Parts: sequence; structure tokens; C-alpha cells
Amino acid sequence: GTSDAAKLMRANGITLLTVRDAAATILGKSEMFYFSPMHPPLTESAQRALDWAVNEKLKSGEDGEVTANHLFLAIWSDKESAGHKVLASLGFDDQKASLLAKTAGEEKAMSPR
Repeated sequence: GTSDAAKLMRANGITLLTVRDAAATILGKSEMFYFSPMHPPLTESAQRALDWAVNEKLKSGEDGEVTANHLFLAIWSDKESAGHKVLASLGFDDQKASLLAKTAGEEKAMSPR
């Protein structure tokens, strides 16, 4: 990706493959199943992250879409989520999240849930 989140992740050695490996290590492998791309299943924490990202975007008052930056910061903000644990295991931390928020001009996106 070309988003600030993707650039920051790559700069810190966090790639799709490292995230997949860390997720499998932390969460275990699940059985493969098929679902409609129009209605993918969401865990409760995934739905919370999505809602948080949308709310932060709306609070910003800016036009445009919810970005990868919003979603990444939403995942990171839920300290008990599997996504947060995976990212932390790869060396992502609050300092990097703050850098992403500042880089993206989304300092409000760091508000706690």
C-alpha cells in the first residue's frame, strides 16, 4: 500500500507476511472457510475498530473516506484486541502510533475508546 500506515509498517519491518505469521503464532491457525466478500464475518473487536475509525473520521469534520490510517489506529487503540497483540509482538508501540497520527494529520485519532 501507499498509505502512511503501510509506509510506517514497512519501515519498521512489518509486512503482510510477518503479520500473518505473528497472528498464527498468537492466535493459532483457523480452519479455512468461505464467505461472501460482500458480507465478511467480523469479530466483536473488528467491529469495534471499524466503528471507532468511522467515528474518528466523522469527528474530524474532514471530507473523504475512512483511510487505512484510521483503521490501523483503531486496531491499535483496542489494547485487548488480537490485532493490538499481533502488532505489539512485531514491535509496534504507542510512539509509532503517535508518529502515524501526526504524519497523517490525525492527532484526534489517538483518543481513547
